[in-house]
Amino acid sequence: MAARARIRVVAPFVPRVAARVRSGVREVEDSSETFVPAPGWLTDDDRRQDATAERLAEGLLDQNQGLLRDMGIAGDVRRRRGVPGLWLKTSTRVGAVPLLSPISARADFGLVVRPRFAWQSAGDMMAATGFRCAPQILPQLPELPQSERRVPAWVLSAIILPRLGRLLASLDRRFDIVDLDLRAPAGSVDWQRYATTRLPMARVLDVPCRRPDLREDADLLAALHHVVLRHRAALLAQRSTGPVVHALLAVCARMLHRLAGHPPRLPSPALRRRWIQRPLQRSVFREGIQAVGWTVDERGLAGLSDLEGLAWCLDMERFFEAWTEAVAERLAQRIGGVVRAGRTGQTRSALDWRPPQLATQGALVPDVVVLGPTVAVVFDAKYKRHAERLQHGGWSGLPESLRETHRDDLLQVLAYSALVNAPRVVACLAYPVAAEAWADLVERQRAWAKARVSGGPRNVELAWCALPMGGDPGQAAEMLAQVVREVA
Repeated sequence: MAARARIRVVAPFVPRVAARVRSGVREVEDSSETFVPAPGWLTDDDRRQDATAERLAEGLLDQNQGLLRDMGIAGDVRRRRGVPGLWLKTSTRVGAVPLLSPISARADFGLVVRPRFAWQSAGDMMAATGFRCAPQILPQLPELPQSERRVPAWVLSAIILPRLGRLLASLDRRFDIVDLDLRAPAGSVDWQRYATTRLPMARVLDVPCRRPDLREDADLLAALHHVVLRHRAALLAQRSTGPVVHALLAVCARMLHRLAGHPPRLPSPALRRRWIQRPLQRSVFREGIQAVGWTVDERGLAGLSDLEGLAWCLDMERFFEAWTEAVAERLAQRIGGVVRAGRTGQTRSALDWRPPQLATQGALVPDVVVLGPTVAVVFDAKYKRHAERLQHGGWSGLPESLRETHRDDLLQVLAYSALVNAPRVVACLAYPVAAEAWADLVERQRAWAKARVSGGPRNVELAWCALPMGGDPGQAAEMLAQVVREVA
């Protein structure tokens, strides 16, 4: 009898872990390079597991390379003083994202990228800009594992309340079949009920009718009333945080005034499913119903509470551009000008390439342009550390890489100045700096610098300035007004 052929089954490679794999969330800062040790996070803090921790760190990067790329995070596995870990280089995006475990392929780990400026300052700026740029929820990602409190609670309200406001503003009245007592017959009349319950009671003019009536969705408005009340209660406990909470409370007050005629009521799961399954949904309706569900289910932002949280992100570069726009609006009030914002496409200037098939960039879009009676100010907001570096070591103290990027910024804002037809143009680069450091720079007259671009018939001036990340935008606008008044 012939011998049976042996079938060899090769199991997939799984790193051998001497102790249990840990989980949790780690925190890094935006626009920085940070070393995160693997022991104590991916494995127990045991030097005998260094080789295992290094393999798990490599697997973590491989498993999450797409998500890290979307967050603008570059990672590498290195050793620091003999300890293996992840060397993470972050971009301008902040937020919280889950990381899939290389062992279980579940979201056992998470990463929180916080802004390098204080959250309270960011909140004040968000309120001053009218929440033009707020954090965004990433519902397509799984929730993060248990984490500590790292993000202020008002951030979730800053995401949900604008969604509810857009939903409330978009609601249309619709026809519903209702039962009414009318003075004259209309629609379908229940004559039997009229004869048995109305006439014996001498209610001759109360005719029970059923007819279509144009009215608002009372169930949805009652649910919105309930959700807004819950957010207001949470915000009232945070009133000492700063202007951002007071601004959000004002938003709640306006919405509650609109919802006053609809008693608050917790929506049932069946009712929420009916809303979600409604055909031909608009994005405003879908996002608003999502926000209602997050509040009813008490789901918070990752890093916000001791429970699992929603993944979210915020592009600080766009956020700083919105802040520069708010400062420019105050400047326009001082010089009698009007504001054009790139955020809304008002500054867009298309490029007409010849031949068109060899075109590269399609348009030039300055961030903000202030058009005054005799001067135009063109702003290009750059969320970089140049202002911080310049105040310490000056131009000669900057490394060549930073000087090269600064030259590129200067050339870009000069190109933007060519788009404006004005007798005098100030092309201004805006860099962020901490609010407390900005006050010191202003006192030492190191918060801005300006030069005249000689040659040609146009009067063009080049400037760079430091804008505070927080505080009153009017103070920064007063400094910019000085930049505009002083001719280079």
